[in-house]
Amino acid sequence: MKNIFCCMGALLLVGCSDVSRLLDQADTGAKPSLSEPRSESVPTINIAPAKGWPQGVIPTAAPGFTVNAYAANFDHPRWLYMLPNGDVLVAESNRPAKKPDGIKAWIMSKVQARAGAGTPSANRISLIRDADGNGSAETRSVFLEGLNSPFGMALVGDQLYVANADAVLRFPYSAGQTKIEAAGVKVVDLPGGPINHHWTKNIIASADGKKLYASAGSNSNIAENGIQNEINRAAILEIDLQTQTLRLFASGLRNPNGMDWHPESGALWTVVNERDGLGSDLVPDYLTSVKEGGFYGWPYSYFGQYVDTRVQPQRPDLVQKATVPDYALGSHVAALGLTFYKADAFPAHYKNGAFVGLHGSWNRKPLSGYKVAFVPFAGGMPAGKMVDILTGFVSRDGDAYGRPVGVVVDSKGSLLVADDVGNVVWRVSASGVKQQ
Repeated sequence: MKNIFCCMGALLLVGCSDVSRLLDQADTGAKPSLSEPRSESVPTINIAPAKGWPQGVIPTAAPGFTVNAYAANFDHPRWLYMLPNGDVLVAESNRPAKKPDGIKAWIMSKVQARAGAGTPSANRISLIRDADGNGSAETRSVFLEGLNSPFGMALVGDQLYVANADAVLRFPYSAGQTKIEAAGVKVVDLPGGPINHHWTKNIIASADGKKLYASAGSNSNIAENGIQNEINRAAILEIDLQTQTLRLFASGLRNPNGMDWHPESGALWTVVNERDGLGSDLVPDYLTSVKEGGFYGWPYSYFGQYVDTRVQPQRPDLVQKATVPDYALGSHVAALGLTFYKADAFPAHYKNGAFVGLHGSWNRKPLSGYKVAFVPFAGGMPAGKMVDILTGFVSRDGDAYGRPVGVVVDSKGSLLVADDVGNVVWRVSASGVKQQ
């Protein structure tokens, strides 16, 4: 009980502390340094309070790039989707309304509010359009509304699929349309309430358009709510659009979010948020290819066969076959957005590499994430150190001006970034590249 009240004080940025002891980027890459676990009954709480962008202040782009506001004044923009005609869909969304149940849930609700995630969900998708091609959107419309914490979007033919927090819906779509009036048709249910601990559900379509793949995060940190509440959770699910049926595709992925197909190998990749409560240096969030039938450790182990002794009963049979993720992104960075670079507007070494939106930590000292990073690829696999592409989301005083989430490449080959604290969609372009 003493620890709980200690960490309640941490909501005011005092409280329980575990400080990182690793060198910078030691917990990244194909072979990260994994420290000994430092078990915490309640995680360290170190919040960058959400403030929004002061007038005239913008993020910092890496050398060779420039950044501008593509569109602003959204209500918690989480996810982006590019339509074939160049229009951009923006999911303005937050977690479903729910009364906190218990002290830990109450603490988490206060943490989320301080970090910028405490407002009611707008439950809509907006459409923005850069009609004159000058690098900023001139027009905006409410494309879909009355949704339930929408996140992932995927267009297959003339059907737009939207992943709510508890189901996938289908809507008719015509090229150039700026608003959908038709009611959605439910395709399948997704794991939802009453707990719905990780509520975001992303979707991506297969190349042939016959299937969708949906991400569903765990209903807990380490199955403390009971493994019976983790059915089709901590997983990527395959949806057959013809039969409207769902099956488990890969499991043991604590909280997968961004997904994309690698342009060379055709493999499905995802970014995953790992577990809390083992200290500031564990466990690294990661980027990995996803194998059908693969098991990635959660909740019994992490990064392969590193056993989490807090989980009882143990499953050594599952730990033995746990797949080691391909690339560590750093501990508690909250990796959410993922897109492979398939365009030609950036220098050649960016081709086929991964841009990742790192939303930022709330339980690590010092802060980690709060940036967009790039992982170079060669031969369909990560090949080199992760580098920063967009930074400056945290002030010198430790306030969060913004937090990057979804990332997509626009029709001109520039990178769009959803910022759900700054309520902006940023556009990162190569310096000297003229708009056409």
